[in-house]
Amino acid sequence: MTGQNSLRLRTAEGITFSLPLAGPIRRMLAWVVDLAVSMALGFGLGFGLLFLSQISEALSTAIGFVGFFLVQVGYPIISEWFWRGKTIGKHLLRLRVVDDSGCKLRFTQIVIRNLLRVVDMLPGCYLAGGADCLWSPRSQRLGDIAAGTVVLHLAKLKEPDLEQFNSGKYNSLRNHPLHCHRLRNRLGPAASGILLESLSRAPRLEPSARIRLFSELSAYIRSHVEFPSEAMEGITDEQFVRNTVDVLYHQRAGKFEPFTDRQSAGDAARTPPAPQRTAPF
Repeated sequence: MTGQNSLRLRTAEGITFSLPLAGPIRRMLAWVVDLAVSMALGFGLGFGLLFLSQISEALSTAIGFVGFFLVQVGYPIISEWFWRGKTIGKHLLRLRVVDDSGCKLRFTQIVIRNLLRVVDMLPGCYLAGGADCLWSPRSQRLGDIAAGTVVLHLAKLKEPDLEQFNSGKYNSLRNHPLHCHRLRNRLGPAASGILLESLSRAPRLEPSARIRLFSELSAYIRSHVEFPSEAMEGITDEQFVRNTVDVLYHQRAGKFEPFTDRQSAGDAARTPPAPQRTAPF
């Protein structure tokens, strides 16, 4: 058996990082949950067809064939497409389907991996798919290999360690509380996460790539909130990003509060493009 525990990806900046792969046991538990969901949907469909059969038995039979096919095949396809590689079972088990090269998951990949699920279930109880996961270097079943996908195990997120960035340092942005308030309201969680991740990876970047990265991030921040000139005087683009992260991820009364209560879901859509694929997906 040649299986490995993580998917290794290399970014354009030359940074290699690992993403934990899901094992066959955890994937099987997620499938059991999804099977229960499919059975519940099928039961609801069957109950509705009983009433329809009183009107037209032929119509009820035709709708039944199409409906049960959509429940069995359409549920995982629709869920993984609209939920970014997740189903209910995968969500509960903290799993996600992604492209095996770190690119955005395509709809055709989702369709292929789910249509080939029939083959992976042979001769029964997912024996073929389970054997493929055990022997595959990336814990892939046949459907994953054909679609070019892998299933990741998403670790539980921890509060970021901000002490390494601006611990005890003077932050000129905090002299302008109104601008800080606008900053927390206008930058969504995804954008803030990119800023924090960029700072954590900065020491591993080439000097030219590091300067270019923080120049782009600084320009993005200023496009949302323009601080007074005295707040920007004498600080580099990287320090400006550090000060911004300090404002976004602040501590109040010992409680971690990355955003204000007025943060809306729509703000998360205004996120900067990940510079040269610094994020895997």
